[in-house]
Amino acid sequence: MTSQYEIESCYRTFQKGYGHFILETPLWKLPGKALGVGCAEVWLKLEHLQTGGSFKARGMLNRLLSNPIPDSGVIVASGGNAGIATAAAARELGVRCEVYVPEVSSPAKRARLAALGAEVVVTGAAYSDALQACLARQQQTGALLTHAYDQAEVVAGAGTLALEIEQQAGLPETVLVSVGGGGLIAGIASWFEQRSRVVALEPALAPTLYKAREAGQPVDVPVSGIAADSLGAKRIGNLGWAATQAHVRDALLLSDEAIRSAQLWLWKELKLAVEPAAALPLAALHSGAYVPRADEKICLIICGANLDPASLN
Repeated sequence: MTSQYEIESCYRTFQKGYGHFILETPLWKLPGKALGVGCAEVWLKLEHLQTGGSFKARGMLNRLLSNPIPDSGVIVASGGNAGIATAAAARELGVRCEVYVPEVSSPAKRARLAALGAEVVVTGAAYSDALQACLARQQQTGALLTHAYDQAEVVAGAGTLALEIEQQAGLPETVLVSVGGGGLIAGIASWFEQRSRVVALEPALAPTLYKAREAGQPVDVPVSGIAADSLGAKRIGNLGWAATQAHVRDALLLSDEAIRSAQLWLWKELKLAVEPAAALPLAALHSGAYVPRADEKICLIICGANLDPASLN
């Protein structure tokens, strides 16, 4: 599993030479009642303001900095956010980038990839299909493969988000984290370990971790629904599985209706334009899936903002 030392080393690298690229994103502290929640305090970690519009920039840059990059550049399969982050990191380092996305990926994310200079290939109905095409292409070209969530460097990069929260505000009692393939929660849980309670949140229509726990091991699950373009991995990653088995007790499911309601609430009440995946933490509180104590301090990871603005109408 990823160690705190690896996360700290990654963070130091970012600070030394890439502070203009990996941003220290804001952390808002609000009373629970400001969000309609019955707890003392809610922290919003606004990682949707990160380079590329999501937390993924941390892991993707770390992956590229940690490995030699061939002339064929880098290659990644993604529902959108990992591809955007890889493309942004590749542009920062001046290398070629090829991104395979499934048909479910949003037009807004594809447009962003093109604007970053990536070569975009749309193939397959789901992320797993795009990944298979990406792996075949990587065998042909020898490009450096960046995985959306299941590489050690990617998880360590994600872990710097948790380190940053602790530096900004100390230890939260509870952290609510969206889960797709598990890279984000693997990094966060690897940093906080047992010092904070980390809660995994998934759409009911994309329950990779939930079903893995039922089966006792990672298994393939059908994925669909409102957040499938970013939480659409059909199987929890090995690193995410290991980290959550060690450090995460609770895995909760949320309906698309609850996710959509929270997404619209964040826009209407706080003017935060975020994608559905970023709304799961608030959805867990508003829906009652997670019921906090009255004196609890809870951190919500607002993980991404790559959406079509028209979807917030």
